[in-house]
Amino acid sequence: MKRVITLTGLAFAIGLTTMSVQAADYVAGKDYRVLDNPEKISGNAIIVREFFWYGCPHCFTLNPFMEKWAATKAKDVAFFKTPAALNPVWEASARGFYAAQLLGYENKTHDALFNAIHKDNKQIFDQVSLSKWYASKGVDQKKFNSLYNSFAVGTKIGRSQAGAKRYQLSGVPAVVIQGKYVVTGESAEVPKVVDYLVNKVRAEKK
Repeated sequence: MKRVITLTGLAFAIGLTTMSVQAADYVAGKDYRVLDNPEKISGNAIIVREFFWYGCPHCFTLNPFMEKWAATKAKDVAFFKTPAALNPVWEASARGFYAAQLLGYENKTHDALFNAIHKDNKQIFDQVSLSKWYASKGVDQKKFNSLYNSFAVGTKIGRSQAGAKRYQLSGVPAVVIQGKYVVTGESAEVPKVVDYLVNKVRAEKK
């Protein structure tokens, strides 16, 4: 009987520890920022946007953590990679991303471009170098260049810039949840904070 009581006590202690971990909250102003004027988003999906620039070493570090998170995210979460276009150099990378996206190459080239820049030290930051690099990955160079300055890509650039302004972003990486919460950083902790805020949004919808 004594042994049973001891094991029960141990199980109770483990249970309390688990509960305390699950109950741990991330703190606004420290782990994430709450926007003063949140975006009003309709629909059932919870929107998560990751703003990045291919030349940003912090974005490169965060990328695999967000890729892993995206592969296991809940079905009610819609995730969008959003290249920031806060200056002309960033805009060039963003145009390349959207041109490749429209041609169906986003998933094939996203990680590869990060690696080319940060592992292979390649300078791929203008239309000429971007078109050559994407062509090396199978993208039709003529179609890429045609889309690069197209109305369709320009519209996406405008939305990215408007989003960055609305969310008061001054740098990257930045992950925006439901147009209301902003998480910055490059560690494996970022997706955990994102999940916490997704759950928070889910509770707010009820």
